[in-house]
Amino acid sequence: MDPKLSAAVTEAFIRLHEEGVIYRSTRLVNWSCTLNSAISDIEVDKKELTGRTLLSVPGYKEKVEFGVLISFAYKVQGSESDEEVVVATTRIETMLGDVAVAVHPRDPRYQHLKGKSVIHPFLSRSLPILFDDFVDMEFGTGAVKITPAHDQNDYEVGQRHGLEAISIMDSQGALISVPPPFLGMPRFEARKAVLAALKERGLFRGIEDNPMVVPLCNRSKDVVEPLLRPQWYVRCGEMARAASAAVARGDLRILPEAHQRTWHAWMDNIRDWCISRQLWWGHRIPAYFVTVNDPAVPPGEDPDGRYWVSGRSEAEACEKAAKEFGVSPDKISLQQDEDVLDTWFSSGLFPFSILGWPNQSEDLSVFYPGTLLETGHDILFFWVARMVMLGLKLTGRLPFREVYLHAIVRDAHGRKMSKSLGNVIDPLDVIHGVSLQGLHDQLLKSNLDPSEVERAKEGQKADFPAGIPECGTDALRFGLCAYTSQGRDINLDVNRILGYRHFCNKLWNATKFALRGLGKGFVPSTTSEPVGHESLVDRWIRSRLTEAVRLSNQGFQAYDFPAVTTAQYSFWLYELCDVYLECLKPVLSGVDQVAAECARQTLYTCLDVGLRLLSPFMPFVTEELFQRLPRRTPQAPPSLCVTPYPEPSECSWRDLEAEAAMELALSITRAVRSLRADYNLIRIWPDCFLEVADEATGALASAVSGYVQALASTGVVAVLALGAPAPQGCAVALASDRCSVHLQLQGLVDPARELGKLQAKRGEAQRQAQRLRERRATVGYPVKVPAKVQEADKAKLQQTEAELRKMDEAIALFQKML
Repeated sequence: MDPKLSAAVTEAFIRLHEEGVIYRSTRLVNWSCTLNSAISDIEVDKKELTGRTLLSVPGYKEKVEFGVLISFAYKVQGSESDEEVVVATTRIETMLGDVAVAVHPRDPRYQHLKGKSVIHPFLSRSLPILFDDFVDMEFGTGAVKITPAHDQNDYEVGQRHGLEAISIMDSQGALISVPPPFLGMPRFEARKAVLAALKERGLFRGIEDNPMVVPLCNRSKDVVEPLLRPQWYVRCGEMARAASAAVARGDLRILPEAHQRTWHAWMDNIRDWCISRQLWWGHRIPAYFVTVNDPAVPPGEDPDGRYWVSGRSEAEACEKAAKEFGVSPDKISLQQDEDVLDTWFSSGLFPFSILGWPNQSEDLSVFYPGTLLETGHDILFFWVARMVMLGLKLTGRLPFREVYLHAIVRDAHGRKMSKSLGNVIDPLDVIHGVSLQGLHDQLLKSNLDPSEVERAKEGQKADFPAGIPECGTDALRFGLCAYTSQGRDINLDVNRILGYRHFCNKLWNATKFALRGLGKGFVPSTTSEPVGHESLVDRWIRSRLTEAVRLSNQGFQAYDFPAVTTAQYSFWLYELCDVYLECLKPVLSGVDQVAAECARQTLYTCLDVGLRLLSPFMPFVTEELFQRLPRRTPQAPPSLCVTPYPEPSECSWRDLEAEAAMELALSITRAVRSLRADYNLIRIWPDCFLEVADEATGALASAVSGYVQALASTGVVAVLALGAPAPQGCAVALASDRCSVHLQLQGLVDPARELGKLQAKRGEAQRQAQRLRERRATVGYPVKVPAKVQEADKAKLQQTEAELRKMDEAIALFQKML
């Protein structure tokens, strides 16, 4: 409603009206009787019903029946045999506006009725029997009632056959132009009255369940009624073709690309756009109805476009009208349209109206067109398409070159968020946290119907029994970007966001530990390049950092945000924290100062680049930590906000040799940890012996033995000579096809006690496996049991059998030790 934007809206309307792109017409619109206004398609929710359903409708004390198909008979006029045509409808009250009955031209049941009519039981008019291809011969009786003023399909049939469209409802849903006793009745009261009257006259033929979609106004929850109203429309055909061609040529890129098919489908089947709204608030339509005070000029009617003029002011409109009708301005009376414009009309001008259009401002020349639009896929047509169409029409240029469409957030179960279900997740509640009672209190302050509050509370109790934990802004932002891999919808699980809060904690603690390792007097080198004395693990972490930078830049360019978040999460958590910092501890506390200094410089580089990588997703925690880092030079940027994002050219340290060596170290570490878990080796540091297949693997294993010792918490890590046997009393695991791990247990565990525990555990596992085998062998199992359950049973059996094999190996080892 800013004056600058209001002027742009007025200018756009006038230009399009003068060109004939905007015109006045009487057509069917989505009408909310509660709001007393036409509403746009996006404001209509489609409620699917499987059959008979009672719904609450605003203004009615009792619930209204939907989801049923009512059949009744029209008597054929002039029939001596009392012949009738049976039709069916889900909206029986609209039969009072029927003007015809239609059948299919090739339906043999009705060929003899060509040129005949049926008699309306409540009105003094006959209804012609029409033959039209739109009728489905297989549905019901193959005959349908035609109500042009209250159904879109019927309206089109009426247009083809020149039928009168008789409106039987006013703007509030009360019946008009009908005989007593129906006159003045609310539409759904009339529904019951018409049905009763048909039964009384012996014309009722049946009622049955009928799956259907009920259109609901998403603001008032009223049932949307198609009504004929004179409104303003935008001709969209030519503009839609231009918008579709822009995408086809590649001038406009829509991502994910799957949405391009939707774009072309909409543009190829577009209808003219109703832009009138009967609301108090909005941009009032700058159009005026003309009355000419001259007997030579006949009075005009609303739909006649000649009697409507547009103007930036009433004076300008008066001059236009005088010129149009060839009279002096003093003979012109004007009445401005009381309607306002659809908000999507002004929104469609947004990319250039905010920059001063139609005036040629510096902002407009510099910043229009833009580069990227980011928005939800659910308004691809309602907003994006209209910005593109109006931008091309009014400026001759696309408003942006790329459109990135994000997913829609749903609850953890995939349901649309709804106050009545109690599953609405307020982002602020995820950021700051809220108790279950706090969620309940929010319901009481909302506009939810009191009858639905208890149901909503139960939903909240089921989904958030302990409330919503405080997760913070950074965790929520990171989580939403990580979730985009789900496509059109995000099933938001707050527990996953909480996991990213724990990641923030890990980030904080790791950086604090690293800063302690750097020391108070640490001075970073002026460049991030290695000095040449780096250890194997220094080279490895630089190589992994290089890969994280590459994947992040590649992901951003492709709008593949899950790839970016995965790369950064993996680098910080699994590589920097879990591996590099653990390997650094003995180095930083050791006596080799050259190695320690190289490690510190590498660690600083990882912190500097790693925080910059994360900053778009986690701006707050990364900025706080970045401020604690020393700067390489006095000229370095003071904040992450103005620091360049890391690019591959800055980090070119990929080292596949170091990665291969460290992969062996990590494989050995995983094998040792698995054995420690299997044999319950807690607070015990067993010796580890590595059996290798060749000298090259042996040399590599020797080079990484210190890292294995640090990562796996072992005693001595020794590489056995080729062909040499491992000591007695060792548990064995494979690290790779060229390296086996032997973990010394002799003297560290009580074999008799461990054997007893294992045998008891094995017995229970054996019984569980047997129960699963018997269940799968039951007669009828493949047919009666759902496929998903069968798959789960199979997976569980395989897992149990694998555990049994490992237990057998351990039992054999303990028996040997005894």
